[in-house]
Amino acid sequence: MDGSLEKMVDPTLAEMGKNLNEAMKMLEDNQRKAEEENEKKYARKDIPGPLQGSGQDMVSILQLVQNLMHGEEEEETSQSYRLQNVGEQGHMALLGHSLAAYISVLDRERLRKLTTRILSDTTLWLCRLFRYENGSAYYHEDDREGLLKICRLVIHTRYEDYTLEGFNVLYTKQPVIYISSAARTGLGQALCNQLGLPLSCMCRVPCNTMFGSQHQMDVALLDRVIKDDVESGKLPLLLVANAGTPGAGHTDKLGRLKELCEQYKMWLHVEGVNLATLALGYVSSSVLAATKCDSMTLTLGSWLGLPAVPAVTLYRHEDPSLSLAAGLTSSQPVEKLRALPLWLSLQYLGHDGIVERIKHASQLSQRLLENLKNLDFIKTSVEDELSSPVVVFKFFQEYSNRDQTSHAAQASTIQHPIISNERHIYDTFNQWLGEQLAQLVPASGVDVVELEDEGTCVRFSPLMTSAVLGTEIQDIDQLVDCLKMKIPVLTSTLQLREEFEQEVRRTVGLLYIEDLGWPGLGVVRYNHHCDGKNDDKQEKELEKINTELLKKLNELESDLTFSLGPEFGGQKNCVYIGMVTEDLDVSELVETIAATGREIEENSRLLENMTEVVRKGIQEAQLQLQKANEERLLEEGLLRQIPVVGSVLNWFSPFQASPKGRTFNLTAGSLESTESMYVSKAQGTGTTPPPTPTSSLAKQRLPGQKAFKRSLRSSDGFSETSSVSHCDDLDKMDQRPPTLSPGQEQGPLEMETAEEQKVAAQAKTDTEDIHSDKLPPDCTKVEDQASQR
Repeated sequence: MDGSLEKMVDPTLAEMGKNLNEAMKMLEDNQRKAEEENEKKYARKDIPGPLQGSGQDMVSILQLVQNLMHGEEEEETSQSYRLQNVGEQGHMALLGHSLAAYISVLDRERLRKLTTRILSDTTLWLCRLFRYENGSAYYHEDDREGLLKICRLVIHTRYEDYTLEGFNVLYTKQPVIYISSAARTGLGQALCNQLGLPLSCMCRVPCNTMFGSQHQMDVALLDRVIKDDVESGKLPLLLVANAGTPGAGHTDKLGRLKELCEQYKMWLHVEGVNLATLALGYVSSSVLAATKCDSMTLTLGSWLGLPAVPAVTLYRHEDPSLSLAAGLTSSQPVEKLRALPLWLSLQYLGHDGIVERIKHASQLSQRLLENLKNLDFIKTSVEDELSSPVVVFKFFQEYSNRDQTSHAAQASTIQHPIISNERHIYDTFNQWLGEQLAQLVPASGVDVVELEDEGTCVRFSPLMTSAVLGTEIQDIDQLVDCLKMKIPVLTSTLQLREEFEQEVRRTVGLLYIEDLGWPGLGVVRYNHHCDGKNDDKQEKELEKINTELLKKLNELESDLTFSLGPEFGGQKNCVYIGMVTEDLDVSELVETIAATGREIEENSRLLENMTEVVRKGIQEAQLQLQKANEERLLEEGLLRQIPVVGSVLNWFSPFQASPKGRTFNLTAGSLESTESMYVSKAQGTGTTPPPTPTSSLAKQRLPGQKAFKRSLRSSDGFSETSSVSHCDDLDKMDQRPPTLSPGQEQGPLEMETAEEQKVAAQAKTDTEDIHSDKLPPDCTKVEDQASQR
């Protein structure tokens, strides 16, 4: 490419393209050296500084931009973020902005010819590509700006004196703009603010409730609303419909809406992600009806993965003067250069490249939809199962027959709270599921969306993300595999959640905290016994015990996650338990939490009691020592207290007094005299201290089995015979006598050795007797005398 740039006639364009390539290579280079990372900490400053007088070269400036792009976010967060996949077509779009600045300095006539050619080419290509005949185009940065200019065009068209009298003509007939309740949040308010209209000019049309999709505009209700507005003297102005709602991606009934707009002389504007499918060979009839609307807004940047390209609003209107008055066209050639980045990118991709990208996104959504149909507990919400550019799904588990019977019996009293709590729990679980999938498979581009009827769902919209993130088929397969791994965890947690609540409520000392927004097994708090303490002290002790309880639980070898809960909005002084699996022993878990809490509380109380006993013992010792001093003074007499006389008297008649002191026995909690200590010259050991309270939690588990796991006989790791034999071994271990001290240990082998030694000694004695019988008597006497000596 560098060689082709050098062959250009204009050296400025060649240098511009070369500099752009070098800049992009430098900014996209993520393999930085360790020295640069160390220097970055000192060279980069977040606080703006003064402008250097000598100036800097391009390399230094680009290095500064790179440091700002890859700043401290990588150091502060462990999660790696994914940048947009900027390819060659992205370089062409970025080159368009540089060329626009260069072209703007041309002479006026040459600039006019160039901008006219760029604008006409881009408009023609887009109208043919998206089947919008005889249309004009308006290029804008904000995707809402095109609709805003269309509203001004319609106001100029319907109010003939608006150019002269302005907003005074709106008093006679108030304009009304109709938008769907499924439209983008804040769209109506933004239009009213920019147009200077009151909010009463904006009418939100509800979606279907009985028939059809619940995300489509209710056409019959819209007809009645328009009739009421006309009868009240209002002027229906414009209708904003969706070809792919922002949430679920459903398309309104554009054919019927177009007929309704023609009946009341209204303008029909269409927007949505499904408009991208107009470039494909096969288009659904609902989306194909958008080609007959009065205007539509296309967001090509996200569809094709083009950075910094403008959105396009295609429209049909016969009066150029009104278009100029509304701001859809401009007499300034520089403003027409907005289409230059898109003009370059469309030429680079070509017709086949554009269609291929949109087709690839559609295939990704279809691949995911086919895999979701085969998964249990997954409920999808798509408009057309054959071709749906947007896939919305959620985790949902039906009640069992037993649960349905119990709910039916209590439907008259608690039906609404149960439904509300159930939906809240499912919303929480689906929120967790969407976050997990987005974290595990970031290339998929899934996100979490809130829908009015379905609640919290996971959305996959490849037309908005696949070209940017470079999503491929293997990413969809990985997404499905991760989803299969998470479904058993969700079902197990949902089933054990109620059992955990019942176990906690039956356990003394534990308090169940109902937090429907926590994605996990539940929330529990250990309540200690308060002895008339004030609220502040009780709150501190409660925080101390639960914090220590959380620390103890995290030290156990288990697959569970214990935490303090969410950073914002969570309960204080609680233990939050995360997702669990089906082999969880809930009773053991609750028993462990309660026993650990009691142990912590007993240790805390023991320390408090010891502190109080020591304080009282010191006070009592001081009183007894003071009393002992007084008794000693009485025994010695008054004369011995006089300085000179006392010394002489003590010299002639010494006073023998045993030293009296006090010692505090921590074990017994009492004061004792030190007389016995001075007599025996040793300190008494006192009584045996009581055993430290411990929780008898040591439940015998199989080798390798973690805490809170049920031992399944039918597991793959242990056969039935081995499980029974292992359990018998455990029973034998329980029946063994208590272990002796090291000096008293005597195993079966040692006992046998002792018996052998006894037999050997007896044999030796017999041998000696036989040998002595064979010796002469004199030798025997000599040996006896030697032994006596």
